[in-house]
Amino acid sequence: MAVSFFSRAHAPWFIAWPVILLGRLLYAVRVRNAERVPAGGAILVSNHLSYVDVLVLQMACPRPIRFVGHEEFVRRSLLFRMIYALSGTIPVSPTNALETVRRVSQALGRDELVLIFAEGAISRTGQLMKLQRGFELMARKAGVPVVPVAHDGLWGSLFSFSGNKYLLKSPRLMRTAVCVAWGEPIPAEKVDGGTVRQALLDLGCEAFEERPQLKRNLAGEIVRRLGRKPWRLVMVDRTAARRELKAAAFFAAAAALSKHLRKTVAEPRVGIVLPPGAGASIVNLAVLCAGKVPVNFNFTAGRSAVESSLRMSGVKTLITADAMKSKAPGFPWPERTLDLTSTIKELGGKRALLPWVIAAWVLPNQLLPRLLGLEKRGDRAEAGLLFTSGSSGEPKGVPLTHRNILANCWQFSTLSIFPENSIMLSCLPVFHSFGFTVNMWYPLLRPCRTVTVPSPLDTKKIIEAIREEAITVMVGAPTFMRPVFKKAEPADLKTIQVLVSGAEKMPMDLYEGFKEKFQLEMMQGYGMTEASPAANVNQPDPVVPYTAAGSQPGQRLGSVGRLMTGMTARVLHPETRDELPAGETGVVAFRGANLFGGYLDDAKKTAEVFHDGWYVTGDLGRFDEDGFLFIEGRLSRFSKIAGEMVPHGTVEQKLIEAFGLEQADGYPLVVMGVPDPGKGEQLVLLSASDAVTADSVKEKLAAAGVPNLWIPKLVVRVEKIPVLGTGKLDLKGCKDLALNAGGQA
Repeated sequence: MAVSFFSRAHAPWFIAWPVILLGRLLYAVRVRNAERVPAGGAILVSNHLSYVDVLVLQMACPRPIRFVGHEEFVRRSLLFRMIYALSGTIPVSPTNALETVRRVSQALGRDELVLIFAEGAISRTGQLMKLQRGFELMARKAGVPVVPVAHDGLWGSLFSFSGNKYLLKSPRLMRTAVCVAWGEPIPAEKVDGGTVRQALLDLGCEAFEERPQLKRNLAGEIVRRLGRKPWRLVMVDRTAARRELKAAAFFAAAAALSKHLRKTVAEPRVGIVLPPGAGASIVNLAVLCAGKVPVNFNFTAGRSAVESSLRMSGVKTLITADAMKSKAPGFPWPERTLDLTSTIKELGGKRALLPWVIAAWVLPNQLLPRLLGLEKRGDRAEAGLLFTSGSSGEPKGVPLTHRNILANCWQFSTLSIFPENSIMLSCLPVFHSFGFTVNMWYPLLRPCRTVTVPSPLDTKKIIEAIREEAITVMVGAPTFMRPVFKKAEPADLKTIQVLVSGAEKMPMDLYEGFKEKFQLEMMQGYGMTEASPAANVNQPDPVVPYTAAGSQPGQRLGSVGRLMTGMTARVLHPETRDELPAGETGVVAFRGANLFGGYLDDAKKTAEVFHDGWYVTGDLGRFDEDGFLFIEGRLSRFSKIAGEMVPHGTVEQKLIEAFGLEQADGYPLVVMGVPDPGKGEQLVLLSASDAVTADSVKEKLAAAGVPNLWIPKLVVRVEKIPVLGTGKLDLKGCKDLALNAGGQA
């Protein structure tokens, strides 16, 4: 549609048309809602991901655009002086803001469209930065609307700052697919930074949804990646003896097994009970390649929870290893339970793999998915079924689609937190959403390498693996990281570059400990199974390429980071579900391509967590003006006593500090709410310490200035606070203990 990067009013045709032609050769631009662009003067506010944003936005706009750019470039470069002059770009200088406003106002007075990158500079994190507020003054002064517009697809291109550098990276060989989404004009009198930022996030979510990669088949994408470089070392398995797996061998094992499963399994889903390692990864890929859905079961869950999961999933065939049966004696094994090693031998062992190895080396990688009969399109079809941990109730089935998983993997690839040459420790269980997507699928889709250790509790093996394999990325729950912190020496972790904490709140003492002992900063993230799993994550601060560029924060201590690319969020009132103003605390709700569509065969529970298309997390949080999310607590971890909301986490932290308790061996205590006929609820404190008694609790909390209403009257001594296999607090187990103590079970 329209036209010119340099309109005829701004540049001669012999410059304008070659630029347009070049743009169309390099970029396949898809446009949404261009009819929203008004006929008169307006300010366009866009995200800023690369030096070619202006070209792409003009290609997507039905009218010529007047651009606003830094005067600094004019002073430093003859090339930019020429570009500014030919395109009619308005130079902006922080030292002469009035002149900038005057020039913009003149252009708006001529009914022109003026584009402003309100972030003030190209994003060096791939995420939306803090918006500068100058555009508000300009809009009000000129009396024109602000039109938000977001584009997606340019991050990672030659002209973006992906990989912490401009230009000095391999150019894309294919046309870059870009989507530009136009928003509704916002009247001048209603313009404010929070409203425009929210609109840009919403539009960015729309644009991200249009990525053609999200429609593809997850198995097909992985098979093509494995076939691209068959010699690449994709995994080091340290389950027993150290074993290296090259891409060709990995593909061959998955391909051979997939053909067998396609012939012998009639049901749509196949169960898997295996620890993190080559076996689990190969079987999951084989199941997908067979056109089936892998279901990784939590072998640490109770028998009733597993039986419920088996029944809901309809799994009749389960693949495991004989060694797992001895480790999970209470597991209700289905009648058709296959041993992986025996099954591979039945297929013919190495002889059966040889043709597939040859195919990986000889054939073009694009043909390999066809050999397996894989559909090109996966999109919204189910690609994995996980079950929630049951931390606050019975497990719920969470079907994740090809789109969900591919979206979360692409979201991670836009961040600097997992560089392409990463060597990632994989020890999280595959039935955990982070182990499933980030530790297993993501490295197979990217040129990363994983080193597997079968259990996050095997601290000795983890430390040995980090030291001997030169691991650069480690991800885990604080519960699993604390033993590593205590037992490892600085030399053991010297190769670690990125340390990510998730699944539970990051304790500040652990953060400080890693920083002091290993000079490592823990990056706190946030997610849930329903988000495939990551929603937010802190990342290292990007480098400053030159002094005038200024710093851009990639992380903020105490927060769980910014939203993943392509996601948007709302903060809702806990009771009315009305949207709250920017900066206020409420229930966090998300939308994005990585969000699931609903629980397995449970319309009632699905309706409980969705509100007008938004997934409502149940977590209380707030966003600051830079876009960092701060989680204040879980809505279910508040008690309403005599009409007042009492935060369990705050009371717990006060007690831990007052008693000087350590969290080295799990949770020392937990506060739970149980029904009370008089006040609605009462607090019950479960404690694993003899020092914590009802009298001492009252004394300590009163001395700390805690309101009387917040002081637990009932203290119950327990041997150990219940914890799930994923490291999270077992809220259901704690609730049962609290109810029993109150005589209400």
